[in-house]
Amino acid sequence: MNRLELTGLTTRPAQVWGGVRLVPLVREQPVEGLRLHEELYADDGYGVVDLGSRTHYVSVVPHGFVADWSGEGEQSAAYGTQLGAAGSRPRTARLPRHRHHRMAKRRPGDRLRFLPLHLALEGYLALHFGGPAVAWEEWSRRALRDGLSPRAEDAYLGWSVRGLKDALRVFEIHPGQCGVMVYVADALAAAFVVPHPDDYRALHPSLVEDLYGELIHQYALYGAPVPEFSARISDGPGLRTLAGLRAAAREQERAWAEAHDTLFAGELLDGSYAFDRVYRMGAFTLWRFLPPFRTGGAGQHIGETITDHKGRVAYLKTFRLSEAQIRRGHLLHRLAAADWRLAGAAEALGTTPEELVRRIRSAGFESLLSARAQQGNVR
Repeated sequence: MNRLELTGLTTRPAQVWGGVRLVPLVREQPVEGLRLHEELYADDGYGVVDLGSRTHYVSVVPHGFVADWSGEGEQSAAYGTQLGAAGSRPRTARLPRHRHHRMAKRRPGDRLRFLPLHLALEGYLALHFGGPAVAWEEWSRRALRDGLSPRAEDAYLGWSVRGLKDALRVFEIHPGQCGVMVYVADALAAAFVVPHPDDYRALHPSLVEDLYGELIHQYALYGAPVPEFSARISDGPGLRTLAGLRAAAREQERAWAEAHDTLFAGELLDGSYAFDRVYRMGAFTLWRFLPPFRTGGAGQHIGETITDHKGRVAYLKTFRLSEAQIRRGHLLHRLAAADWRLAGAAEALGTTPEELVRRIRSAGFESLLSARAQQGNVR
């Protein structure tokens, strides 16, 4: 398994609000045996996750997802469900702030709580987290002792992505809709897929609490409105009846779906990924994945997914990396492949050790270098 395939999901025509384009994904049949619920946390959303081995992940964690493969998903209610008189305004119930234990943790019964997107981001932050495996003299004592700890990356909540909140508010949810592709200035910002239409209706508003990259925030702030999807049907002998008009409209929908899957979403669906299994849940498996970190190409995404025993996607959530984040991942891969020897990594990159030192400093890893290496004394 090294690719993402949205088998069983059909693309519907896009809906546009300013610079935000939302592309619905519809299933003919829900994925049997799996349901997703949302779990809300403290109002400020601040969370600390204990990863074990004296390592912690700190971020804004406004909510978690609970995967339920018990077969009771249709009868069970998500935390926060309230009964009240018709027309009464519901109150939002939230769990008190607490320290999370693990990114994914088993709950009583056949249920698993995991932190959406943070599971994927922690995988990116943990990339070669241990630092130099060999005590080359180019690396500082801190690098050899602590590796890349601490490691930090910037992201923006969906509330701060201009136009996204309004687009989700006016979005028309289709019958059978189980997902959405979010584009900002026609750059793929995120993909979100769930197993059941009822899950999507409940989790649709949670997209404004997700994390988005710096590039997406900038595109939303400075980008121009994008053109809306419009069907163009040419007059002809087949358009003399309603059946002919219906067939022509369906052909336009088919052409849009093909254009979307091959052009718009190509960077996500055509890429290869390194998958890391997080948890097996009966017939389902939770994975997180990383891209190949190739520089100078199309956008690249990290994320997490739940697949069934046939490899079909039941759940998916992605995060688009910025060019700087891709370069950092590429650089770490090259250093690790060369056993963290600067001369070997520079040769693999087709550059000089001095230029590689400059790249390391530019990537924000200057603290890993010894004073000798920063002065240009490398071999």
